[in-house]
Amino acid sequence: MYTGNSFGKTLDILQRTMDTSLLRREVISNNIANAETPNFKRSDVSFETELRNALASENKRTLPAKVTDEKHMSFNEVTDYKSVRPRRVLDYLTTSKSNGNNVDIEQEMMMATQNQMMYELMTNSVSFQFSQINLVAR
Repeated sequence: MYTGNSFGKTLDILQRTMDTSLLRREVISNNIANAETPNFKRSDVSFETELRNALASENKRTLPAKVTDEKHMSFNEVTDYKSVRPRRVLDYLTTSKSNGNNVDIEQEMMMATQNQMMYELMTNSVSFQFSQINLVAR
């Protein structure tokens, strides 16, 4: 409905980020629930960095490069932000407890609070976007 303009793009990015926040809440809840499970490895969600890189690639101005072989990697390729998906990442390198578990309950609770605050901020941003449209429509 609003695709092709900055309003639609902003709402789409906010919606994708809010969906990622819900996934992150599930992952954090799973980490907290398994805080005492032996050999459990915590997970995290990776999304924002890849989204930032995709958005930065849209504005990148580089000299055109000729690729002489289809196996060569293009170094000035634009990444569509819509192709970026959240990924669950398993942290198997760290261990904070003697039973092999690496869940730090204090860190997980802090991340849960931060995630909730970010979700509320994005909800307020969506509300602000629509209030601006309502203001113009009046």
